[in-house]
Amino acid sequence: MAANASRVAEPPPINHTACFEIDDTKWWAIPPDNSEFRAGGLPLIIGNSAALRQVLGMVRIVAPTDATVLINGETGTGKELIAEAIHKCSGRSNGPFVKVNCAAIPEGLLESELFGHERGAYTGAVTRGIGRFERANRGTLFLDEIGDLPLELQPKILRVLQERQFERLGGAATIHTDVRVICATHRNLIEMVDESQFRADLFYRLSVFPIELPPLRDRPEDIRLLVNHFAMDYAKRMRKPIVAIAHQFMAALARHSWPGNVRELQNFIERSVILSKGTVLDGPLPELTYTKLSAPVTLEEAERSHILQTLQQTGGAVGGPNGAAVLLGLPRTTLIAKMQRLGINRERTPPLRAFAHEGASSESSSAHSDVGRVYTLAKPKEIQFTVSKCD
Repeated sequence: MAANASRVAEPPPINHTACFEIDDTKWWAIPPDNSEFRAGGLPLIIGNSAALRQVLGMVRIVAPTDATVLINGETGTGKELIAEAIHKCSGRSNGPFVKVNCAAIPEGLLESELFGHERGAYTGAVTRGIGRFERANRGTLFLDEIGDLPLELQPKILRVLQERQFERLGGAATIHTDVRVICATHRNLIEMVDESQFRADLFYRLSVFPIELPPLRDRPEDIRLLVNHFAMDYAKRMRKPIVAIAHQFMAALARHSWPGNVRELQNFIERSVILSKGTVLDGPLPELTYTKLSAPVTLEEAERSHILQTLQQTGGAVGGPNGAAVLLGLPRTTLIAKMQRLGINRERTPPLRAFAHEGASSESSSAHSDVGRVYTLAKPKEIQFTVSKCD
């Protein structure tokens, strides 16, 4: 059988006057069949980083095969999206895509969920149950959090992968299945094998084609694209009049390490859109300082960063009852001396919320005269995808 051919598609040129002021913006996605795309069949994968393009390249290579794939990545990196993309770009795309979270199902019920059961197999089994392996016949079974699979079930999974057959719980009939298995985990399976928490033979059988998903901190150039996508999506859902993103807000998002990866970023943008009251998205930046996991810095760098954040909160005001000196608990002259020593120019410190966009009200235009930098939300032109599949 010839391999299915698929490729990552680039969109047509984008109007850069209304798209983040980025000159090299590209939207990457695994190309679906147009009808499937219109039906929401394939997830949109957004980014232009070299790390993400490398992952998509591996998806293109392995998708047309029936090889077992093991996706490794931290929580929130999009392991399920990659698994679904592999399925949709394969010859099994017309078959079922069945998902199982091995960590979410109680250990006593997981065997029945995977392999099914016969009537009377256990207390409460009043009817026959069809398992996930059986449902995924001629399709793809996605085993998420495979590292949480109980040891006693691992030999049965290994048998299905090797022999393509199994028995329902409480049954004697052997069932043959034609299923492709894709697994994902955030755990280090090699360490688990060394600690006898995961079978070595199953690990080697699952890791025929491993794919390592990069954390968001390793692809910071994708953050602005993701923020634009999530902001547009939630603004539309919530009927918010948001048309731009404050430059200071976007800069803070780009600096954050996002330990929860894309999922954390998505949730943060949703919360920011909920709290937004105007046309410019300018979220709760102080929240980022409490969750940021950054590399060690010098005392001078930490002091400079803290003073800058405080000046941003006060709109650059040093003295006065609401000035930075009061918030920092320092005399005004002491704070000025520290700023001079650290090379902080308060005249260049923009107020946190003083941002505007083209077409804003006169009040916003006044703020624009002080700062005037925003990222305008814009949806890229519709992307046409093509896929050729061979028998």
